Amino acid sequence: MRPCKIQNLRLFSSLSPHKTKPQNLPLMTPQSLHKSIISSQWHFIKHLSDTLKPTTICTTLQNLHKSPALVLKLTEYFNQNNTDIECYCLSIVILCKSPSVKPSLDFVKNVISLNRFSCNDMFEGLVNARKRLGVSSYVVFDMWIKGLCELKKGDEAFKWFYLMKRKGIVPKIESFNSMLSLFVRLDSTDNAWVLFAEMFKLEIRLSLSTYNIMINLLCKEGKLKKAKDFVGDMERLGLRPNAVTYNTIINGYCMKRDVDGAKRVFDVMKKKGVKPDTYSFGSLVSGMCKEGRFEDALELLGKMEEYGLVPSVVTYNALIDGYCNKGNLEMAFHYKDEMVNKGIRPSVSTYNSIIHSLVFEGNELAAEDMMEEMVKEQLVPDDITYNILINGYCRSGNTIKAFKIHDEMISKGIHPTHVTYTSLINVLNKRNRMKEADNLFAKIIERGVVPDIVMFNALIDGHCANKNMERAVLLLKEMDKLKVFPDEVTYNTLMQGHCREGRVEEAIKLFDEMKQRGIKPDYISFNTLISGYSRRGDMEEALMVRDVMRSSGFSPTRLTYNALIQGFCDNEEGPRAQALLKEMVNEGISPDDRTLYPLIEGIQNVEEFLENDL
Repeated sequence: MRPCKIQNLRLFSSLSPHKTKPQNLPLMTPQSLHKSIISSQWHFIKHLSDTLKPTTICTTLQNLHKSPALVLKLTEYFNQNNTDIECYCLSIVILCKSPSVKPSLDFVKNVISLNRFSCNDMFEGLVNARKRLGVSSYVVFDMWIKGLCELKKGDEAFKWFYLMKRKGIVPKIESFNSMLSLFVRLDSTDNAWVLFAEMFKLEIRLSLSTYNIMINLLCKEGKLKKAKDFVGDMERLGLRPNAVTYNTIINGYCMKRDVDGAKRVFDVMKKKGVKPDTYSFGSLVSGMCKEGRFEDALELLGKMEEYGLVPSVVTYNALIDGYCNKGNLEMAFHYKDEMVNKGIRPSVSTYNSIIHSLVFEGNELAAEDMMEEMVKEQLVPDDITYNILINGYCRSGNTIKAFKIHDEMISKGIHPTHVTYTSLINVLNKRNRMKEADNLFAKIIERGVVPDIVMFNALIDGHCANKNMERAVLLLKEMDKLKVFPDEVTYNTLMQGHCREGRVEEAIKLFDEMKQRGIKPDYISFNTLISGYSRRGDMEEALMVRDVMRSSGFSPTRLTYNALIQGFCDNEEGPRAQALLKEMVNEGISPDDRTLYPLIEGIQNVEEFLENDL
């Protein structure tokens, strides 16, 4: 009997629920599903969600069209098997009737992110869902635009607008503003102006927000006069510009380094009865500090109190950063202390400015002390903080410390950036540790980081400087594989590497390839070839490159003449070298020691030569 019991136990175990999924689950009808929802039997619905059919859900949704909250709960059990486009469209139309916008918008964004349905199909689906539910409002279409904008899907938002337009549905002004604002943020200026023109065609009454967005766009484009014209247009339409309007233009002038222009707008703002705010003063203070006008900045800081305004951390950061850039750390620390005394807590940016200034002065230890102070103040150093320190140690050649800071950065959960890696590659280059630089580069790619042009150029420069031309050329091919487009710096570096080794023909091939790719050679490109030919003694070829340089719109530089003069002197063609010296002086280029040294070497009466030839 005992073996029998064991066998029965095994049989019972094999049939236990945790081993096998129950078979023949009951199919839910629209009626049973509706009943389960009303009685809040959500556990039961979850258990049977895989057996639901799209038609069952659609019928249930129609029955629940007056209960958006229940529909929202039901959508939690939607999956790819039990739903179709109709289920989602009915749900969205019902949810858009809810008094609370956020749950509806969150669901719309989730549906957009699924990427299950095309833009056209979703639009038609919502049109049909509205008809089926007898909804006359067009709010669902505006909600979709809002969702697309929050997800930064500008092209899809534009396409959706045109679908609405074809159906004779005009978006609300808020939808237009959302799209315009997105286009401005994405620097999609053409789309912004096209949409703005469409608003005029549709005779949309522009709001204050619309004008503020477009004024911001004009300022970003540097069209400040046009921005001020827009202010006049607003006023003619009865719209009163607000602080945002004027602040945008003030900031535009400051970005163009025209602080006096910004000050004029600030004065107009006050005359119009618009009270300046902290941002108004902050932009001006920042602009003045960048121009080194610290007395004017401090005067403005004092005037803030007359308006009952307290300088913000951003305002103080502008002052501190300005003094740091000027190299006046004493004043930077003074204003850091002042802001603390006024109860304004320094930010990460405050410390980053000071740390950067300390590193620039070569005081990395003091910079690390400041980072410790940040931590004590419960501020988390960011990637910029670490990059400043890493770059400082790299500049001073302290490879060990640079990599130690890099490791600490990773241990704190802060991802190294392209700036981090480029600094580390550069310090390895300087130490002729190219194998380690290559290994680091390989690890960067393994981590899923696509190197940028600056990083590639740094590594190529290291290999060229260390005469590893084969590896440098391979990196150019690797750039093509990773779709990182080379620039004139890439080619100039490779050309210089070849010319240093006397392989001018290889440099010429790169020069031609550069032009074929549409990369315009610069004066460095031409000077590199001239130097290469001159070092090799091929002076006629060097002069031909000089002539091509002129015909390409580049005037020869001191480097050009120095290379040519050195080449002719090496070829013992002193008269031709002296002729070039005269030409150089006639063109207003002052010779330096490198120009004169090859010429006066071997000349007995140097003073007579300089007097006669210069």
